[in-house]
Amino acid sequence: MSATVYKNYINGTWVASSSGETFENRNPANHDDVIGVFQRSNEADVKAAVDAAAAAYMKWRLVPAPKRGEILYRVAARLTANKEQFSRDMTREMGKILIETRGDVQEAIDMTYYMAGEGRRLFGMTTPSELPNKFNMTVRQPVGVCGFITPWNFPMAIPSWKMMPALICGNTIVIKPATDTPMSVVNLMKACEEEGVPPGVVNMVTGPGGSTGEALMNDDRVRIVSFTGSTEVGRRVSTACAPKFKHLCLEMGGKNVIIIMNDADLELAVEGVLWGAFGTSGQRCTATSRVIMHKDVAAKFTSMLVERAKNIKVGNGLEDSVQMGPVVNQSQVDTVLKYIEIGKADGARLECGGQRLTGGAYDKGYFIQPTVFSGVTRNMRIWKEEIFGPVLGMGTFNTFEEAIELANDTAYGLSASIYTRDVNKAYVAMRDVYTGIFYVNAPTIGAETHLPFGGTKETGNGHREAATAALDVFSEWKSIYVDFSGTIQRAQIDNAD
Repeated sequence: MSATVYKNYINGTWVASSSGETFENRNPANHDDVIGVFQRSNEADVKAAVDAAAAAYMKWRLVPAPKRGEILYRVAARLTANKEQFSRDMTREMGKILIETRGDVQEAIDMTYYMAGEGRRLFGMTTPSELPNKFNMTVRQPVGVCGFITPWNFPMAIPSWKMMPALICGNTIVIKPATDTPMSVVNLMKACEEEGVPPGVVNMVTGPGGSTGEALMNDDRVRIVSFTGSTEVGRRVSTACAPKFKHLCLEMGGKNVIIIMNDADLELAVEGVLWGAFGTSGQRCTATSRVIMHKDVAAKFTSMLVERAKNIKVGNGLEDSVQMGPVVNQSQVDTVLKYIEIGKADGARLECGGQRLTGGAYDKGYFIQPTVFSGVTRNMRIWKEEIFGPVLGMGTFNTFEEAIELANDTAYGLSASIYTRDVNKAYVAMRDVYTGIFYVNAPTIGAETHLPFGGTKETGNGHREAATAALDVFSEWKSIYVDFSGTIQRAQIDNAD
């Protein structure tokens, strides 16, 4: 049976790429499973999508925000109705286990409902004037066409983080999904189409970053670019957008840490570290990739964790008993295996894992054992560099102050966590660990849509996704002064006395 061919979505129509070229999307757990055939788009396709978005913007920005919100409510309901099918599609194309892909789709549902509600808020403010018979207020205004370049690890949640606040503010969008996971964005586009998002308001082009992503961010009509991916690529996106002063939201790398204090509930901490390190096969920007343990509990905690990590069942994420799926592609396999060798060469102790899984069904996928290193110190590359795979590095500390210093010893600043029963130390860590997200007695993953998401240092460029903070990316403030005095009043002059 031939694979289904999926087209680009431009101006409310499903259209083939003008390039005439396509690419296959295969299941990383089973190379024989072809999810579909997708368009290998080019600059002409991107131009057509931006043309449609630019034209649609002129009408969409004038639709009252509560009415835009009503459409998003319907989209959220459609996603809810199709949640199981969309989750299964995502597991097939991305690999993570089904309970995780259900969570991914649920996050898109939550974000869509949340932003639909903002249609009846989008609050500005009123404030007294310093002059008589004068009224002052602020309002949000849309910016224009938005270009989104989204990753493969959360292929519906992250697009929704970008799309829904942009749409409720009155912008139009063009999205380029990751080449490893286009199906999930196709499903998102179908939900928008079926629930009445007008033609041209949402558009999608699939294909490689070189021919589509760069064309999208370089188009002068694209006024906002939002990118999630590696810090290295984020720097190039920033350089491309700077000359035109485009709004730019970057969400990039992480090297996230969990601090295990000597008074921690070790059973709880083991559960948290396993979930943080090996959920999504470690392929999260918020994944736990470093653990630092108080010296008094280090040996016991390491033993407990390694025993559990050895017993994680790895396999096809559609199987209910599987606890960890594959990594996404061969390139990711090569990267992870390279870092495992680097860790060994730098002197870290390999406690478990460290190999690609082979034999039987494993030969048809990209499976790597959950891997734990102990004895990791701050001079090692696996302490410093993001691996984006199921590899955890563990080190020790002597004092709480040293733990804080080690936690901050990273170029990134996305997420961190502490396990402790001491409320005072918990609050000090909350204050002093320099990240955008912090957890107490929970792993470094698990963000909720109604709080800002993003990080410090080389994780981002100061903006946040999700919650009302996202509205600041996708709108401009306008300060309005209404003088009904009937005379000329000169601020800071006529009230100088």
